[in-house]
Amino acid sequence: MQLTVSLVRREIVGRYRGSALGLFWSLLNPLFMLAVYTFVFGVVMKSRWTVPGQQEAQHSTGEFAVILFCGLIAFQFFAEVVSSAPGLIVANANFVKKIVFPIQILPVVTAGAALFHAAVSLVVLLGFAFSVFGHIPTTVVLAPIAFLPLIVLVIGIAWILASVGVYFRDMSQIVAPLVTATLFLSPVFFQRASLPDWLQPWLSLNPLAIPVESFRNVVIFGLLPDWAALGCYSVAAIVIAFVGYQFFQKTRRGFADVL
Repeated sequence: MQLTVSLVRREIVGRYRGSALGLFWSLLNPLFMLAVYTFVFGVVMKSRWTVPGQQEAQHSTGEFAVILFCGLIAFQFFAEVVSSAPGLIVANANFVKKIVFPIQILPVVTAGAALFHAAVSLVVLLGFAFSVFGHIPTTVVLAPIAFLPLIVLVIGIAWILASVGVYFRDMSQIVAPLVTATLFLSPVFFQRASLPDWLQPWLSLNPLAIPVESFRNVVIFGLLPDWAALGCYSVAAIVIAFVGYQFFQKTRRGFADVL
């Protein structure tokens, strides 16, 4: 555990070492994305959200930006870990040859660094939400519970991709467009209710759908998450994490030969 925490700290600090603004970039990057997406979807395309309790999607661009930003936090965490996973072992090949080093923690370290950035973004979101809505719902204390299943799932996926990426170097090129597709096919820019009735249940197959909806409900709308959906998602996340870890442990025996 101590080693993992130390590596997470090194990952965070090392990313911004030498830059003039340092860790401040972890704050600027999500704000820049928020500004771009808000302008495109909120101003140009005039997208709006039907807030629970309202009959029509009537709210300001600022309110839409808060709702949008909440979904982007979950996506950024997912994208940061999954996108880097295929090249993770290759980039740390020196650790593979050190028998005493537990290379299985590398995806966990990446997830830890991404979680730090998500936490920074959440602080920004809460400040922004308070200025727009005038309050922060008490259900925000459930945010870690809504986010935890996504963390477990992403680490499991990262173990699989990190292992496959050692043997199949094109995996990074395959993952990149899939991550982008996951964003635009998830309820980050639209809500489930806007889809045809027959298509709404299928949205849950997107790995971001249930976490984004649960996270948005507790942080922005002051609603409890759908416990049944979140519970099923959690079970699936644990299974994928278990399978991913076992797959990684079985395939790691050939890492040194390939690298």
